[in-house]
Amino acid sequence: MTIMQWILPIAFILAGLLAGIIGEKLIFKKLKIFVAKQQIPGSEIIFHSLHRMTFIWFVVAGFFWAILSSPLKPDIANVLQKILTIVLLYSVTLVLARLTAGFVNLFIRRAEGVSTSLISNLAKIAVFILGTLILLQTLGIQITPIITTLGIGGLAVGLALQDTLANLFSGFYLIVSKQVRTGDYVKLDGGHEGYVTDINWRNTTMKEISNNVIIVPNSKLATAIFTNYHLPAKEISLTINVGVSYDSDLDLVERVTVEVAKEVMAEVALDLIANEPYMRFHTFSDFSIDFTLYMRVNEYFEQRIAKHLFIKKLHKRYEQEGIQIPYPVSEVYVQKTGQKNSAR
Repeated sequence: MTIMQWILPIAFILAGLLAGIIGEKLIFKKLKIFVAKQQIPGSEIIFHSLHRMTFIWFVVAGFFWAILSSPLKPDIANVLQKILTIVLLYSVTLVLARLTAGFVNLFIRRAEGVSTSLISNLAKIAVFILGTLILLQTLGIQITPIITTLGIGGLAVGLALQDTLANLFSGFYLIVSKQVRTGDYVKLDGGHEGYVTDINWRNTTMKEISNNVIIVPNSKLATAIFTNYHLPAKEISLTINVGVSYDSDLDLVERVTVEVAKEVMAEVALDLIANEPYMRFHTFSDFSIDFTLYMRVNEYFEQRIAKHLFIKKLHKRYEQEGIQIPYPVSEVYVQKTGQKNSAR
């Protein structure tokens, strides 16, 4: 074995390295910029999936031709070729897993409110498992006994991971049933409430208005009693209870109150202004005639600012119109009894 016999293999290796660097740094980068300008759908997913892979493939090709042209013994050459085959197949599996996860995310995002992390991660795992089985089959390893073993072992693993599997299938149930979607405002029976930010394989993440994060196991959420304020639609009816004095002109009260509610809706829910607010008197209470105002707001959180504006504006308008909002008053009558004094 002479040095001259290694010149060609080394040349193939160097050529593979050089081609990989040129392909990754120049051709791949310029092609990425060109496709980005054309705004081709899914191009970002493809280029993200191929990141660093062109370099690896050129290097693998260089080493492969180097092995074929080298004076190595056949058994050593076969071992090295199998190693290169493993690297190549694993890189292809990685690319396919990235593509699958990326396009699954792209497809699911079109369905409003559907969490992507659980489904995309499971799709990626499925591709990895399939790629691993193909890799083993290519290397001459029989996969039938492995699948059988995994099937038997899966029963034991399933029993050991009951809670994990319960959370996994509960997460699927929540996503498929669309009872809870990302972006929904949910209030649990325990009092916790917030916006759903993600549903993964184990738990559901909720973000409170105070910016705190609530972690709820999927199995707990699937069996819990909760209120989803974004179903069947985000728009909700805001109800505000008010009482006015018995001396009030009720027709005037109704007209003024509805006008104020319209002003508030024009500020916070202009798109819903067609749904005119209304009010209904319902109770002769001890100190006032009570009524409830109904008006629409865009979502649950907006009722806070709507109530804030309504109370301010209504109080000011009632003062202008001479309408009184009574407060509890108790009249106490004291009866004086005279004392009779007898003098002897």
